[in-house]
Amino acid sequence: MHPVCVASLSVAARFLAACLAGALFLAPAAAAPWLAQGDAAPQPSRCLAIAQSAPPTLRAEYRRLSPPLMPAQGEPFSLAPPEVGSVAIRFVGHATFLITSPQGVTIATDYDGWAGGVTPDVVTMNHAHTSHFTTSPDPAIPNVLRGWNPQGGPARHYLNVGDVLIRNVPTDIRSLGGIREADGNSIFIFETANLCIGHLGHLHHVLAPEDLAVIGQLDVVMVAVDGSYTMSQDAVVETLKVLKARLILPMHYFGMSTLQRFLDRLGEDFQVEMNPSAETEVSVATLPDSPKVLVLPGF
Repeated sequence: MHPVCVASLSVAARFLAACLAGALFLAPAAAAPWLAQGDAAPQPSRCLAIAQSAPPTLRAEYRRLSPPLMPAQGEPFSLAPPEVGSVAIRFVGHATFLITSPQGVTIATDYDGWAGGVTPDVVTMNHAHTSHFTTSPDPAIPNVLRGWNPQGGPARHYLNVGDVLIRNVPTDIRSLGGIREADGNSIFIFETANLCIGHLGHLHHVLAPEDLAVIGQLDVVMVAVDGSYTMSQDAVVETLKVLKARLILPMHYFGMSTLQRFLDRLGEDFQVEMNPSAETEVSVATLPDSPKVLVLPGF
């Protein structure tokens, strides 16, 4: 069996079928570690505070970076936080979304030089292909976060920009020659408005338990569904079942026929809605009760 199949069995038995279907998947990095930039985290991570699956060897690191969140009155942390505004998410195209926080912080994901006519406050990039990064980002962008480390090793980001906490979880990618490149991709996670929003980037392998532990609980996830350049569509569906995000935004599908094949694989576990425009507003109050795939026009 391919190594990633062995690694993923302990996530859930249902990953077995996805592993057999995706023999070209790469084994994830041994522990996908990440550290805060500086001696202390800018603010604790709510996504990690509500995740209970961290292996014992990682929990001490989480406590250092993201101590358990407690309200001012000292009451236990609530899994149903109050609504503190909404987040606008616009699909610019391919793998680029423009995220706008309640305080107006703008973030462009997998930025290749175009963010829909906006100069964002933050851009994130991955270097699987040139459609996911640029070597010459607009110098007016104050925060350029690369999902890989040009000096080698994993990229490590953990910072506040306005009302947004941004962090990353490195994953591996395949080069054009099919060779594994360790830490070549990052899953970027944006925490704002009491929401945990994850962009999986150019994810090439199923997520191992240690990956899931450092991701934490996601409310919204943006996922590539092309089924060839990234993961098989069957593996994407199984990954979404494990992540348990309540709002799923497909990307990176190159055409409506590819998107429809993905939607046909969802079965009865997900609702599907076609949004009338390329933008949607998301808040704690408007999250669906059960997982829903929301298709924003454009690819």
